[in-house]
Amino acid sequence: VIPMLPQRLSNGICSLHPNVDRLTLSCEMEIDASGDVVSYEIFPSVIRSYRRMTYSAVNDILMEKDPKAMEEHADLVEHFETMGELHHILEKKREQRGSIDFDSKEAKIEVDSEGNPTDIVIRERGIGERLIESFMLTANETVSEYYAKQDLPILYRIHARPDEAKMQRFLEFVTSFGINVKGTKDSVSPKDLQAVMKEVKGKPEEIVVSMLMLRSMQQAKYDVDPIGHYGLAADYYSHFTSPIRRYPDLILHRLIHYYDEVAKDEKARKRWEKKLPEIAEHSSKTERRAVDAERETDELKKTEFMEGKIGEEFEG
Repeated sequence: VIPMLPQRLSNGICSLHPNVDRLTLSCEMEIDASGDVVSYEIFPSVIRSYRRMTYSAVNDILMEKDPKAMEEHADLVEHFETMGELHHILEKKREQRGSIDFDSKEAKIEVDSEGNPTDIVIRERGIGERLIESFMLTANETVSEYYAKQDLPILYRIHARPDEAKMQRFLEFVTSFGINVKGTKDSVSPKDLQAVMKEVKGKPEEIVVSMLMLRSMQQAKYDVDPIGHYGLAADYYSHFTSPIRRYPDLILHRLIHYYDEVAKDEKARKRWEKKLPEIAEHSSKTERRAVDAERETDELKKTEFMEGKIGEEFEG
């Protein structure tokens, strides 16, 4: 990982180490049993992280019911179980409105201290990863909706409707698996596509259908105009949760402080309306560059891994 901010900030004073006070921005939400955010508050806060957990430890507790992990974190087990319950409620709510779950399998490349690949395994996403994702999605939506409704300029994460020609090809392709999609190339809704993913779940063609659907989509990007997020079936979406890892999140934190502490009048609006389009374009560009670099690195490491296996035969 190449951190966005200098190491001393990203791993030091900005990182949520256990049992030390850290300055942050909080989005505190109250969510009812059907997954609706009934009240919320966004405010500057001090956080004192109670314990550093790992995804694997939380998965051991919630999925494996591992006695050792449950004993080690006995004081937190009940919290994790409540979190798991809330995650399922939020996931169900997203599913009902048509959010598409691309749970594509990613390769995780294990390397030695020299950077030589030693193994390639499938990266599994357990309930630990998914519940954090659910909470982050909810916070991101809540924050962006709050500023959109006040008509204050911020940076949105947008995802436009799929390209018609690509969607046409996708719809023709899935008919070969006996799948007929309700919508047409220009009117297909996230819910229609979600139904396709449900139909192929667990079948041999699931991965290829999922990959082709992803390729028929537009790329998500940053913009000043809240046109919504097609894949998440969300009206408002922004990146708020990773201010030391992603520049758009950092900008959003700066904007929140600015509107809270400096001004939110016409002059403030004009100031940010002028600055934000360039920031949005720059962020989208550098994100693409980072994704490309990551893909190339993955391909390079996979190639290095296979280099010593020429002549061998494998099951595909």
